[in-house]
Amino acid sequence: MLPEVEKLLRVQHHDQKIKSLEKEIAGIPLEAEDIQERLVADGKALEEAKLALQQTEVAIKNLEIDVQTRKDSIAKLKVQQFETRKNEEFQKMGTEIENYESEITGLEDREIELMEAAEEQKNAFKTAREKYQEEETSVKEELEDLESLKKKLESDVEAETESRNKLAAGVDDDVLYNYDRLFKGKNGVAVVGLVDEVCQGCHMKVVKSTVVDVKAEKQIAHCENCGRILYWWTDAAVGKNMGDY
Repeated sequence: MLPEVEKLLRVQHHDQKIKSLEKEIAGIPLEAEDIQERLVADGKALEEAKLALQQTEVAIKNLEIDVQTRKDSIAKLKVQQFETRKNEEFQKMGTEIENYESEITGLEDREIELMEAAEEQKNAFKTAREKYQEEETSVKEELEDLESLKKKLESDVEAETESRNKLAAGVDDDVLYNYDRLFKGKNGVAVVGLVDEVCQGCHMKVVKSTVVDVKAEKQIAHCENCGRILYWWTDAAVGKNMGDY
């Protein structure tokens, strides 16, 4: 293999690893958002359970006030009954007392229903709170793991970049510039093998003169279809170079 192409192939190996690592790093914020979204959903469920319980407790309190108001009214009416000397007024007050007592019975029945509902809501709130707390702990741990992973990946990128730059330093500037342009424009594949006269980048057959140039290994050859840098593919040559990466 042409030494210059061999160097580029090794540079490309590191560039591809760097690209893969950077893609993984770029996906971490989205993954973190997905993790935090679980906590948002559980937090919403907790707030809804809390609000439902509070509304029921307020309704019970209002019923208690209504019951007490009617009991106070009954007490006043009984005093007035004791004081009145008119039978008509006495009976009228008696009717009002009966009405209040009937209302009290209805209010107390409703209060019992709400108290039973409140008990269920307390259990639901407790369950939602426990689930939220568990999820909160889980989310915290997962986010910490993601942060650790990010630091490791960034460290790996630095190591790969350092190795890549050392290799690139031994490549002619113009050749390296052309390689960088191809790497960016060809989705991270600038140097490819030529197998059975077919470019492994665009999978198109090259002309005979290109095949001759690639086999001769005297100068850098390019695929006339996609522009990628070509090398003559042999398992032995590629296997040896892969071991050097």
